Amino acid sequence: MENLVAKQIEKEEVENLVFPSQPIKLRTPEEQKALLKKLHDAEKLGNLFHDKIEIVFQDSEGLKEVNTTIWAVGEDHIVLKKGVFIPIHRIVSIQI
Repeated sequence: MENLVAKQIEKEEVENLVFPSQPIKLRTPEEQKALLKKLHDAEKLGNLFHDKIEIVFQDSEGLKEVNTTIWAVGEDHIVLKKGVFIPIHRIVSIQI
């Protein structure tokens, strides 16, 4: 059984993770729209106020959690400091 508790990591560790190409779950169009809105809101807070948010995502080894600033939201990924990417299809949740 997979561990359902996210492992807290530092943002510097994200660049060394492997992200599978398949999504962690299929989202309805409404769920995808809500996630993208939250990501764009977090991006604005990051760029204007350097606010950090909690991002829970899944890499090839399991759930991870990182508290960091989102600098950009692309079509397929978010960008953290130093150009580090997290694929949107691997994000479980964010807390602003």
